[in-house]
Amino acid sequence: MAWDSTRPVPWRRMVNEWLIYVAIMFVLFLFVFDNSSIVGVTAGLLVSGPLYLGFGYVLAKFGYRRKTLKELRAESAAKASSSKADEAAPAGPKPKAAPTSRTGGGQSRPGGKRKRR
Repeated sequence: MAWDSTRPVPWRRMVNEWLIYVAIMFVLFLFVFDNSSIVGVTAGLLVSGPLYLGFGYVLAKFGYRRKTLKELRAESAAKASSSKADEAAPAGPKPKAAPTSRTGGGQSRPGGKRKRR
């Protein structure tokens, strides 16, 4: 897809996602790192914001848009309802699998030759 400067950028959604990410990672980093390195971790998390928003901006201008949870739920519900409609009562029992050496279709034991020692 080509760059289109008229495509909208979902700023609110991207900022909300980044804030959730920062909150979760900050809590995790509090448990993992000691108090002396928390300043560097916080700085790294704050630097990740403009990077995330910048990449999101470029991807949005190229036409990338992730589906929302609402869209995904509607899609799966539509797929489930269509599969129920397509699924008719089974015509009969499931056909038997072809015999193999494990299911008794081949020799059960190798020949009677004994191994030499």
